Amino acid sequence: MESVRAVLIDIDGVLTVSWQPLPGAVEALREIREAGLGVALVTNTTSRTRASIAGALADAGFPVTADDILTAPAVTAAYLTEHCPGARCALLNSGDIEEDLDGVTVVDAADADAVPDVVIVGGAGPEFGYAELNRAFGHLQRGARLVAMHRNLYWRTDDGLQLDAGAFLAGLEQAAHTAAEITGKPSAAFFRAALGRLGAGADEAVMVGDDIESDVLAAQRAGVTGILVKTGKYLPQTHRAASGTPDHVIGSFADLPGLLRSWSAQE
Repeated sequence: MESVRAVLIDIDGVLTVSWQPLPGAVEALREIREAGLGVALVTNTTSRTRASIAGALADAGFPVTADDILTAPAVTAAYLTEHCPGARCALLNSGDIEEDLDGVTVVDAADADAVPDVVIVGGAGPEFGYAELNRAFGHLQRGARLVAMHRNLYWRTDDGLQLDAGAFLAGLEQAAHTAAEITGKPSAAFFRAALGRLGAGADEAVMVGDDIESDVLAAQRAGVTGILVKTGKYLPQTHRAASGTPDHVIGSFADLPGLLRSWSAQE
């Protein structure tokens, strides 16, 4: 494994589905850890805080802490601090993530007197009703910036594929004649932040994901070796219709240690 120093890993659909570990995933992550590789769990999950994610994974047996996790909300907070300091933000998201939006001023979206400078779109859920989306549309018409944590169209749960925020984001962009600023994957800044945490260069890292566009091809555009797993949201038709070709395709995360060992043997 000498050629690789850092492993970036998506969580949902790669390590877990509905927070239950996929077969062999816990053991594979332990083996990667024992090999001395740097690990960053990079996720667009917006329904839980970093601490909550770490707790759920640790309970499932994964050797991780909150420091290993980089979420779209955390990166969004850093982005807003840099690009929109002091902005009043309306948050449209399923789940309580304000703990990870450190330094961001979140206003009550239902307060008629609250006029936000930024509309933040997180992950979809029951909160994405007509009234909430229409309220966000109104803010955008009045000049608010649109910042989205990701463009994911769907994710996989025990009940199958479920719609995510990207499906609604496209409508808001077209209706308001604006373009969202994306902070999570597939943003190159997201991958740079993960590499910075591990002190590794792009040419020393791999990214493992089930989303061919946002995880794998986006990482490859950032100079990171992309590895697609055939679990989670993976669909053969999406693979065939993708905008590029993954560097590597494996059956599941459980196959990753073997792939890394084969690279080391070839050297």
